[in-house]
Amino acid sequence: MPPEAESGLQAWRLLFVDDEPNILSSLRRLFRPLGYQIRTAGSAAEGLQILDEEPVDLVISDMRMPEMDGAQFLAQVRERWPETVRILLTGYADIESTVDAINKGEIYRYVSKPWTDSDILLIVRHALERKGLEREKARLEALTLSQNEELKDLNANLELKVMERTVELRQAHDKLKASFLTSIKVFANLIELRGPALAGHSRRVADLARKMANILKLSAAECQDVFLAGLLHDIGKIGLPDALLAKPVPSFSGDELGLYRKHPVKGEQALMALAELRGAAKILRSHHERYDGQGFPDGLSAQAIPIGARILAVANDFDGLQIGTLSMRHFHVEDAKKLIAEGRGKRYDPAVIDAFLQAMGGADPEILGEEQVSPGSLQPGMVLARDILSRDGVLLLAADYLLDASLIRQIREYVASDGNSPQIFVRAQRRSS
Repeated sequence: MPPEAESGLQAWRLLFVDDEPNILSSLRRLFRPLGYQIRTAGSAAEGLQILDEEPVDLVISDMRMPEMDGAQFLAQVRERWPETVRILLTGYADIESTVDAINKGEIYRYVSKPWTDSDILLIVRHALERKGLEREKARLEALTLSQNEELKDLNANLELKVMERTVELRQAHDKLKASFLTSIKVFANLIELRGPALAGHSRRVADLARKMANILKLSAAECQDVFLAGLLHDIGKIGLPDALLAKPVPSFSGDELGLYRKHPVKGEQALMALAELRGAAKILRSHHERYDGQGFPDGLSAQAIPIGARILAVANDFDGLQIGTLSMRHFHVEDAKKLIAEGRGKRYDPAVIDAFLQAMGGADPEILGEEQVSPGSLQPGMVLARDILSRDGVLLLAADYLLDASLIRQIREYVASDGNSPQIFVRAQRRSS
């Protein structure tokens, strides 16, 4: 049995080309029991048409055919489909044409007629085994190249990351707080590395949830818990299969939905060991509860749901509708906004919907005190207002860092080496009149 048939992979595709029907029938009877996919053609022109329509792994062509002989046919196959293995059937009187086929068509082997079944079967098997090895070699080379590129990116950021950690150690309480928040953001990125569609999702959810918490006049500690819960709300999905993360929720099977609904509890359990994250953990557990009591995991309703979880539910669903994790299609911003608003009083807390609409219609008060600057305009004493991200979305420096001369020099060196200037926002400084 062919190697691919044994492993359960797609069978090798073979094409036989000969103007004699009895030859084609013989070849078909010989190879079909072995699990190969067989196509036949009565002429070179018909064979070329089949190759145009579908991929073929190996072609066996007779030498003597009208209009276009095997040598000419295989030469065209070599030119247009060079990865297809080429074998020629030839008689003893065709030695000159066979040499021509070898030179022009670069055939893998030629088989003399009449052939021995065991010989031609072995030739084809060896040819396909070789093709399989070449295919695997190409796959591994591509994988190696991809991994090397990733290592280059990591090495390019290494110096800046080391510098970032060194600066943290030199600072007291404020620096420890910044380090804690940076660690949370890196932790939140773990789940996003599992799928391209999730890139930036946690940060967008956290930012919108914090806006709504401020509008609802939650305390500073409550706003912090909401923001942290937004960053980490998907951490319970870290153990889910990649295939499940790539599917929208409405397409889940019953078993998949049961597995998915466990992630809020798992997320809470993962965070409860850290005292600083217990408030966020409680919010995270309940962010899939519904205002009408039809959510999960506890079936809470209305005010029984923590206010932070009611806020996070709106922020998470709004972004999920746009990236396609909550529905079978991707919604535009305005359509997603409308759909969220229609859930008022049913899925969502009416007061939270009011805050959501206000946040979407106005500027974030925290952004009003920011200004964008170039790397060359940075000055010691400036404070970062937003995270500095690489072109791939990797966190380089977290918000609230106090810049000094050494840190500014490292940022400028990074920009010079990377060839791309990230967006840099600093807190607006008071200017004396």
